[in-house]
Amino acid sequence: MTEQGAMDACDVLVVGGGPAGSAIAALLAEKGRDVVVVEKDRHPRFHIGESLLPQSIPLLEKLGVMEEIKERIGVFKPGAEFNSDTHPKQRQVFYFKRAWDKSQPHAYQVRRAEFDEILFRNAERKGAATFEGMRVNRIDFRQGGTHHVEAVAENSVTRSWEARFIVDATGRDTLLAKRFGLKHKNRNHNSAALFGHFRKVPRRLGEDAGNISIYWFKHGWFWMIPLRDDIMSVGAVCWPEYLKTRDCSPAEFLQKTIALSPGVAERMQGTELVGEVQATGNFTYFSSTAAGDGYLMVGDAYAFLDPVFSSGVHIALVSSFAAANVVDRIIDHPQDATHLVAEYERHMKRGMTSFAWFIYRFNTRTMHNLFMSPRNVFRIEEAVVTMLAGDVFRKTPMRLPVLAFRGIYYVTALLNLPSAIRAWLKRRRNNAMTFTGGTLSVDDD
Repeated sequence: MTEQGAMDACDVLVVGGGPAGSAIAALLAEKGRDVVVVEKDRHPRFHIGESLLPQSIPLLEKLGVMEEIKERIGVFKPGAEFNSDTHPKQRQVFYFKRAWDKSQPHAYQVRRAEFDEILFRNAERKGAATFEGMRVNRIDFRQGGTHHVEAVAENSVTRSWEARFIVDATGRDTLLAKRFGLKHKNRNHNSAALFGHFRKVPRRLGEDAGNISIYWFKHGWFWMIPLRDDIMSVGAVCWPEYLKTRDCSPAEFLQKTIALSPGVAERMQGTELVGEVQATGNFTYFSSTAAGDGYLMVGDAYAFLDPVFSSGVHIALVSSFAAANVVDRIIDHPQDATHLVAEYERHMKRGMTSFAWFIYRFNTRTMHNLFMSPRNVFRIEEAVVTMLAGDVFRKTPMRLPVLAFRGIYYVTALLNLPSAIRAWLKRRRNNAMTFTGGTLSVDDD
């Protein structure tokens, strides 16, 4: 650590060392940029979001970390299964090999503490200067010049940089979106989650042992993600209205919630909790713009979606690859910033909008029935699997099948109008609540 008040210069300072920050740092370092990454925690640190998507695999290969992930921490994931206690078919598996892009027929489940550290150390190897246990507490933006950044370490020693460009990769801390009033909660969706790690949870047979399992239940949905060393990540994503009824510890409440789903309860018999059960708000949000004079946001610092389709890490990686090219160009050609940022935003919104349409309707009875009884008429099932694989940021032949699926959804909802109205009213009521730090409060924003 340098002396109090020491100052250095860099091309790009990345605030945050999660997947988005580490990825863009590695990519910019490969381009010859002088990059600094400042992370408030120390790796490894716990994080949720353990299920990767097939379309992330080529990006991880380009970063040079895929073999380490596969050999050291990955659990083979050929598909995603959806389960229902009320639908006659009960269980439906979507295999990624049936997506439009047959070159990416699988993904992996990972412990995020290990995954994030691999990406962070990779940024170091690529030449980025990395700092852990250090929080950025001041950024002074200067139009047309360098920007002053100050950070304080755990031992209260401060360090400063003069950076030509700032990348906000602070995740759900949303450092710059909060500072400039750019963050907006999405009124179309609101949920919160309880989750923990368990041992002795039965897995599916054969190759399906690594699949993520999703279970619908009355108050939301469950995830079950198989990890190495006999660990299963189990979480319940619920309406705030239901979580407001909690009158016990998170661990007890999670067990009570598990009991509400016969399918989950059966698999959880005789299991052992490892560590603590945690709670977090999963309300979705977006920033009105992804960039300003001298900075750009990536990953969750820009926008966050409900995790039902495991899109978080994929969005972080996609945004980092797109942003690396934008930042590199802006540093040398600042006059092109407006055009480059607009192109970046269009690219990110295209994919996130595709995910969001399904996410906002996932808990409806109509979506429930369509997922449990898939048909490949007009290539609709193929289109759904393509979305589940994360292939939503590029143009594919799946656009028309997706539109056909949406049409079927709306027609089916109209045929069941009373239940659709009830679901809409329930979602509207829940979207007026927030979940913060284990307590619920009415949202007055």
